[in-house]
Amino acid sequence: MIVCCGEALIDFVPMLGAAGEVGYRPCIGGSPYNVAIASSRLDVPTAFLARLSTDFFGDMLIEGLRANGVATDYLRRAGQPSTLAFVSVAPDEEPQFAFFSADAADRSLAQEDLPESFGDEVACLQFGSISLMQEPSATTLETLMRRERGRRVLSLDPNVRPSLIPDKAAWTRRLEGWIRLVDIVKVSRADLEWLYPGEAPEAVAERWRGLGPLLVAVTRGAEGAFALFGGRSVDVPGRKVKVADTVGAGDTFHAGLLAKLWEQGVLARERLAGADEDQIAAALDWGIRAAAVNCARPGADPPRRAEIA
Repeated sequence: MIVCCGEALIDFVPMLGAAGEVGYRPCIGGSPYNVAIASSRLDVPTAFLARLSTDFFGDMLIEGLRANGVATDYLRRAGQPSTLAFVSVAPDEEPQFAFFSADAADRSLAQEDLPESFGDEVACLQFGSISLMQEPSATTLETLMRRERGRRVLSLDPNVRPSLIPDKAAWTRRLEGWIRLVDIVKVSRADLEWLYPGEAPEAVAERWRGLGPLLVAVTRGAEGAFALFGGRSVDVPGRKVKVADTVGAGDTFHAGLLAKLWEQGVLARERLAGADEDQIAAALDWGIRAAAVNCARPGADPPRRAEIA
């Protein structure tokens, strides 16, 4: 089982009315939330760990998890509001987000919300995005990383949101500390360019790999992805697709990567350390194919296994 940990929110996605007026459609979302749904749709047993609001948006989020077969055993409910995010999408550009999360339930995840332990069926914990950029959720999830380090695979996608990072240098140092704790890092080229302007993504990935992760995977949009592991590297080309938008593409890639590692029986620390180039290339390709399907339709709408098999 994969347990995805972090935020769940409502994305307000732009849409045009019949007369050409611009409106917004509320959609369930959030990076770890998207990964959970994408992973479950790829037939991997998946659960979601978070604190969610008791408001009607929180009800929407839970209904979305259950409709997609994601287990809700690790959820806690609170009377705080749900996080809202307004999305701006422009052709050939990364989506832009405006977040409204003051005192929101998901960013208020506390240590008492964490389970005392996980069963042996939990192979991987997945972390990422705005839950690691806001307190107290960032410290709570860091505590969970430290507690579970070495017990199961930990996978991290920083999925940077610059508007939520007031001190870039301090947050980058903290991110590098988390990288030392985890086994898999998935990161986009766009994130690396923002974090380390002027540095080649390959050089940053090599430096991050030296901090301790067993696998560092870097996505490059339409150009595919590459990964560094065990002193080796693999590079997999992208897939051509008519892009509707790229919302949720990185999350879907992350889910596809983990799903194929799980399917191949290498989503365990000792097995991941011994994975070969064919296994890693297959995992990258599965993530690319899943993300391509997601990009071909509006919003975060990951494919089911049959759509990419």
